[in-house]
Amino acid sequence: MTETDDTTAPPANRGLLALAGVLLLIPLVAILWVPFYARDTPRLGGFPFFFWYQFAWVFLCAAATFAAYKLVLKARPHRPMSRPDETDGGDR
Repeated sequence: MTETDDTTAPPANRGLLALAGVLLLIPLVAILWVPFYARDTPRLGGFPFFFWYQFAWVFLCAAATFAAYKLVLKARPHRPMSRPDETDGGDR
C-alpha cells in the first residue's frame, strides 16, 4: 500500500483560479459601472435600458457564478479521504 500525505492539498491550477476570479469580476464591474447603463434607450418591450440591463445581469451573474464554481472544482483537485480502517491507528 502507498503512503499518502493527508495533511497537504494537491497543487491548484492557478490559471483556472484566475479565470474563475475574472468570471466573478465581470458582473461586479458591469453593475457598478452605472454611467454605462443609466439611460432610457434602447427600450426592450417598453422597458427602459436601465431596467432590462440590470434584470439581464441577474441571469448572467448566476451563469458566471456557476461557471466560476465549476472552474474552481476543476482547478483544485479533491483528494479522497482515507477510510479509518486503512490508516494506522484509526478508530472503527
